[in-house]
Parts: sequence; C-alpha cells; structure tokens
Amino acid sequence: MKVYHSTEQMPVFRNAVVTIGTFDGVHIGHQQILTQLKQEAERIQGETVIITFHPHPRKVVAAGQAPVYLINTIEEKIELLERNGIDNLVIVPFTESFSQQTPEEYCEHFLIEKFHPHTVIIGYDHRFGKGRKGDYKLLEDYSARLGFELKEIPAHVINESTVSSTRIREAVLGGDIGLARSLLGYDFFFEGKVVEGNKLGRTLGYPTANLQLTTEEKLVPGNGVYAVTVVLPSGETKQGMMNIGVRPTVDGTKRMIEVNIFDFNQDIYGSVLRVYVQKYLRGEQKFNGLDALKQQLAIDKENVLRFFTPSS
Repeated sequence: MKVYHSTEQMPVFRNAVVTIGTFDGVHIGHQQILTQLKQEAERIQGETVIITFHPHPRKVVAAGQAPVYLINTIEEKIELLERNGIDNLVIVPFTESFSQQTPEEYCEHFLIEKFHPHTVIIGYDHRFGKGRKGDYKLLEDYSARLGFELKEIPAHVINESTVSSTRIREAVLGGDIGLARSLLGYDFFFEGKVVEGNKLGRTLGYPTANLQLTTEEKLVPGNGVYAVTVVLPSGETKQGMMNIGVRPTVDGTKRMIEVNIFDFNQDIYGSVLRVYVQKYLRGEQKFNGLDALKQQLAIDKENVLRFFTPSS
C-alpha cells in the first residue's frame, strides 16, 4: 500500500475507486466497505484509494469540547488498511481552512481536481464541506455532470459501522474485551514506551514495565487487571498481566499502565512494546497492605495462566 500525507505528493491514479472516512478501528463494519471498494476496483481494473483525515476532524471543528479518544492511532490505521489489501491511502491534513471549504469547493477543487475519480463509493449519510452541508445528492449532481460513477454504501452497513465504533469504545472502556474483539475482527492493542517507575513490582516479586502511550488520543482500557500478550522489541511474543489504574494500595494518584511480562527479565527501558489485550480479570482494588496485594497478584497470575492454557 502506498501512503500519501498530502494531495501534493499523489500521482494520477489509474481508474481511482475512492471512498472517504475516518475508518477508526478498521473493524468488521469497515471491512465490508473495503471489500466493496476492492471488488469495484477489480471490476474496472482500477486502484483502491482511501481518503482519511488527520487529525480527527472533531478535534478541529469541535476544539475545546470533550477529548476524542481513538481506537487506532494513525500508524495503526495504516497497518490495518494495508493488511486489508488497499492500494492507496491519502492522509489529508485536516485544518481550519480545509473545514471552511464550501461543499461545492470540496467537490470541485478537492475530490475531483485532486483525485480524478472513476468511481466514488460513499455512504448515503456522508456530509462534507462547511457546516457539513454537502450531501449525497450534491455528489449525484456532480457525478451526472462530470461523468464519474457514484455508488452508495448500503444503509445497514453504514449503521453497523457507526454502531460498531461506539460499541467498541464502550466495550474496551468497560472491560468487555471479548465483544471488542468480535467487533474489531482482531485483538485490541496499543503501544507504549517503557519508562522508569518506582520499582514496587520488583519488590513484590512481580517486576513491571511501566508504559507511556505513544499518543494521548489513543483509547485506553478501563482500570483493572488484564491478561495480555506482549510483543517485545526483538519481535518475540510473551504472555503477561497488566494493571491499569492509580494503585490505591500504595496511595497512588497518577493513572499508570503496568505490565508484568512472564518469564522475562531484561532491561528494556526506552523500548516500545505492543500490548494485545486478551481478557479482563478484575477491577482495581485497595488491599490491606502489600502482603495482601502480593497474595492477589499470585492469584491473578494463576488466572492468567489458566486463561492461556485452558484445560482440555
């Protein structure tokens, strides 16, 4: 997959089959759209082109409102779209001036002038241009006048995609990791840099890698203890358990992400780990001292190992 970070870098695509969206999650609903895109491109011997925006449009048009937490970082989205067999991804910088284009300017000077689409595949409810006043009907008018094909993504697919994104966020925050996995079509994951902690886990016999997310806009699971698999800098995958929370037993106040990697004891400060969240075990608790916490950690580890090696 070729990735373009501005429209100035792009070549002229061959029979471009274009769709537009944030595609946050690249989940099973989105994957239906990608399948339609690929089938159409194959039919006309064209190239698939996805137009997405960065930063997320809500961060620009609704700045100052509630923060936007994303299922995927832009790097993760690139990886997932490539895995889905897309030919070209164009990441358009979403700015205040871009958001101020009229729907007509958006159609003429952005979509048509820059992309020369053979076919545009878009949802019936797609809105664009200043005040989100551009709609499917306007694209139909341009399609008839300028000769590109316009195809509608079925309403049930659009609705399913919208509902899926919301449900995935709620599931990840609420610890329903199984539901998140079924809607995503893959394990929810994130990446974090290993930073210095207070080494309490080592004192308890459960040394942890304290992770600092690579971006603040990434969705983080709700507080609690999880079974995880961890991809090390070497590429090796290990099992482990993760705690997210403020560590009330030691009167912590800062929310932290700590991962105890099983059968591993190397200095990896400064490295970036990828964590795949497999199962929610329990909520965060305050224990009556470190001994009680240590006992619970032993139980947690046993539960994680049981999850990974279920009895036949």
